[in-house]
Amino acid sequence: MTFDPTRLADPSFVAEHRLAPHSSHRWFASRTEADGGTSSFEQDLNGTWKFHYAKNPAAAPQGFEAPDYPTDDWDDIPVPAHLQLQGYDRPQYVNTQYPWDGSEDIWPGEMPTRFNPVGSYVRHFSLDRPLLDGERLAVRFDGAESAVAVWLNGHYVGFGTDAFTPSEFDLTEHLVEGENKLAAQVYKWTGQSWIEDQDFFRFSGLFRDVVLVRRPRVHAEDLQLTTDVSDDLASAVVRLAVRLEGDGEVRAHLHGVGDLTRGSDGVLAVTVDSPRLWSAEHPHLYDLDIEVLSADGALTEVIDQRVGIRRFGIEDGVLRINGSRVVFNGVNRHEFGLRGRVMTFEQTEADIQLMKAANINAVRTSHYPNNTWFYDLCDEYGLYVIDEMNLESHGMWDAVRRGRVSEADAVPGDLPQWRDTLLARAAGMLERDKNHPSIVMWSCGNESYGGTNLRDVAAWFRSRDTRPVQYEGIHFDPRHPETTDVVSHMYTFAADVEEWLRTHRDKPFILCEYAHAMGNSFGAVDRYVDLAYREPLFQGGFIWDFADQAIAMRDRHGRPFFGYGGDSQEAPHDGDFSGNGILFADHSPKPLVQEVRAVYQLLRIDVRADSFEVENRFLFTGTGEFECVVTAEDEGVVLAEATVATDVAPGETGTFELPFGAELGHRSIEVSFRLREATAWAPAGHEVASGQAVLDRPLPGRRPAPAPELIDGIHNVGVRGPGFTALFSKIQGGLVSYRYGSSGDGGRELLRAVPKPNFWHAPTSNERGWGMPARDGQWLLASRYASPTGDPVVRMDGDHAEVAYTYALPSQPAGECDVVYRVDGEGRVDVSLTVRPGDGLPDMPEFGLMLEMDADYGELTWYGDGPEECYVDRRAGARLGVYSARVEEMLTPYIRPQEAGSRTGVRWATVTDAQGAGLRFECDGAMEFSALPWTPFEVENALHPVDLPPIQRTVLRPALMRRGVGGDDTWGAMTHPEYRLPEGEEVEFRFSFRGLR
Repeated sequence: MTFDPTRLADPSFVAEHRLAPHSSHRWFASRTEADGGTSSFEQDLNGTWKFHYAKNPAAAPQGFEAPDYPTDDWDDIPVPAHLQLQGYDRPQYVNTQYPWDGSEDIWPGEMPTRFNPVGSYVRHFSLDRPLLDGERLAVRFDGAESAVAVWLNGHYVGFGTDAFTPSEFDLTEHLVEGENKLAAQVYKWTGQSWIEDQDFFRFSGLFRDVVLVRRPRVHAEDLQLTTDVSDDLASAVVRLAVRLEGDGEVRAHLHGVGDLTRGSDGVLAVTVDSPRLWSAEHPHLYDLDIEVLSADGALTEVIDQRVGIRRFGIEDGVLRINGSRVVFNGVNRHEFGLRGRVMTFEQTEADIQLMKAANINAVRTSHYPNNTWFYDLCDEYGLYVIDEMNLESHGMWDAVRRGRVSEADAVPGDLPQWRDTLLARAAGMLERDKNHPSIVMWSCGNESYGGTNLRDVAAWFRSRDTRPVQYEGIHFDPRHPETTDVVSHMYTFAADVEEWLRTHRDKPFILCEYAHAMGNSFGAVDRYVDLAYREPLFQGGFIWDFADQAIAMRDRHGRPFFGYGGDSQEAPHDGDFSGNGILFADHSPKPLVQEVRAVYQLLRIDVRADSFEVENRFLFTGTGEFECVVTAEDEGVVLAEATVATDVAPGETGTFELPFGAELGHRSIEVSFRLREATAWAPAGHEVASGQAVLDRPLPGRRPAPAPELIDGIHNVGVRGPGFTALFSKIQGGLVSYRYGSSGDGGRELLRAVPKPNFWHAPTSNERGWGMPARDGQWLLASRYASPTGDPVVRMDGDHAEVAYTYALPSQPAGECDVVYRVDGEGRVDVSLTVRPGDGLPDMPEFGLMLEMDADYGELTWYGDGPEECYVDRRAGARLGVYSARVEEMLTPYIRPQEAGSRTGVRWATVTDAQGAGLRFECDGAMEFSALPWTPFEVENALHPVDLPPIQRTVLRPALMRRGVGGDDTWGAMTHPEYRLPEGEEVEFRFSFRGLR
């Protein structure tokens, strides 16, 4: 048989000569091999291959698979790799659009022909040793995007679609002695690509491992493990079904338990008394040794299989693990790193360690099966997994919503030509992954509307396995509600989830995506988590998503940056919508991980003046497993620290007295629960939960100061005292100079520009999503172009000189803002701002004063919330303390610059040079404080951090409040009203500053 490329556009052309899917177990020739982890049955073909690039199938080389076809002058390419990251084609990021939309007039049943890159790969190999009698050899492509045709020594051996599960082909009949020529042709798009419209960069190539695999004459082709746990959890039965090829038998031994015995159905089984059950909290794995023997008793294979004994399912109407109701504190995860979807075991393990340290307990594999080792690691570390098959037809769903096609033409919908490929994708995932205890649900895919095909996929999952099935699209196409066992929504507000569940009590409810973490986001997520512990049917959700998808690039000047949609000059594209991870593209944590850790912590701690209460939300872990440390602090100084013995059982609440009293004079008390011993994911002492109380004890009052000298000149107003001068301009309309200290020219000049009232910040991704620049643009005008209405009002008020300006705000309608400076004889300046918005204007993005200093003043220290950036709706993870940082590092490097780097709850802050000279800011209550090297306008103008101008200044923005960051979604959801400034009201803000020598 020969390969027929004319069939590529046919959605029913799924595979040819591909081996049936099977479990992902490995097999070894001996116990020694198995213990060492290197199998003589495997031969790695990763490395350098010969490569030819063609822009479409018509331009691809014909006959290149022939043994005598010369390829020596072809390029070299590494495998695994995306060809778009190796200098061919270009990366393209689109979300819901099809990447060819508008370029070629095609519909399902067709594929792009003008531009549809084809990679032709050649690798010569010789076997490590000849095949033994009865052995067979196959080649396994763990990831070929999006379809692959394969030849050996000129003979066609098969074709496969579905880039994210293995395509495996038998080579035995076409092997030759010595060197063999393996050829593969990889197509970027086929007819299957209409259901591969995930929100990701569009790549192609051999991006996962390529391996030669031997099968001995008697071989365990497939294993299926099941664990049946008794109702009282006191015993379990482990069953092993083996699909054996060849004449032989299987024996198995479960370590610590005993041998498995064969039942009348041929299934091996053993009963485990008092089993150690697997859960995300305690992921215990048993070791199962499997031996395959030929009919004559010779050992042909040794298999090591890890077994997690657990019970998961819908019991009493809710999802339960080992009998206890579970809440998913989850995250979605694209497999994406600095090499695109080419991930290593080490990077995957680091991701999982970070998840565990951030109190994440669940992952959805959005929107395709991951590398096999991901599931191995989830088994080992303890994460609940929703395994999602490779399906998304978002673009065609949009076509239905836009009226371009009818519901009858939805893809895959009810169309029979799509049924086989969906069932093949379901089988490829389930059969490979079925033995992983971490997988607790199967997902039919993502954002592909509904229909009978998806209904049938769900039914097939249930015919092969007992795990529940999840699919979100039923929310939009409810014709077949039996497609999903749980109600699964995306981005439904917490209040709307609660309202839905008032009248819909038939299924558990999860948010398969929520808390869209694009840019500076993740506000008010606590209300979702609180609901999950208040409403039994709401069982949590999965943050979107884990890491930014961005490409490491360099600008025209050679400076590195992370590129997003459009940066590779691709079209169409969806801009920076790929930057919505809780990690940056290099997989370092964003500041909001501080909040993830806090809202997902399973000990809820309420600290009071003399006691603290602990609610234990763990299912199987008492608080006694952690060390409880209580700390009293005063302005960053630890006054006392002690451990407290606690033993609160899972699901219970306990109250404990503080180990010290108010006589210490502390202003904050922190209760921290920490690991007693190191784990695989964190060292001993790692904090798993904490709570803090801030006591209402004012900072020391200011000392009396003498009155200053006031000079009311023709054009300027001067205020002087020992060691300082302040100069207010009647022409420029503000404070033009503030000098402090002793020097030949009258002290250090600490200001670079006239301070101005500020109501604006660079729009966040969420704000751009709901149209903030257009809605709030009047506040941008007010910030940039406010002008004084006349000369300032100048007077002596007791021991203070007072200079008051009124600024006309050029908004439509116009408003006003008063800025009053009160200066004492020691150089302290009390500032009062009062804004009177124009009638009908929306709420201000922020309200404060913007000051500028020279960039030499780049050292920031603050007593307030930290250590990471925080906002009024994202401060659960922040802790009051004294923190320091460099100003040049304070703007969080989101892939598109935006408002970032602010701190809430700031009592005081200092901005100094290396010698300690500078300014100190104070607020009697607490303020928000921002110190950045750029103005909000400069930040807003930059498309990437590398586009920001050279650092010339330090820009300070003490503020009453900045609008919360929001994060319910990034396409319309505004910040919740309680985290916004009042609308249409007079608002006042007071703070002070003074010089430091």
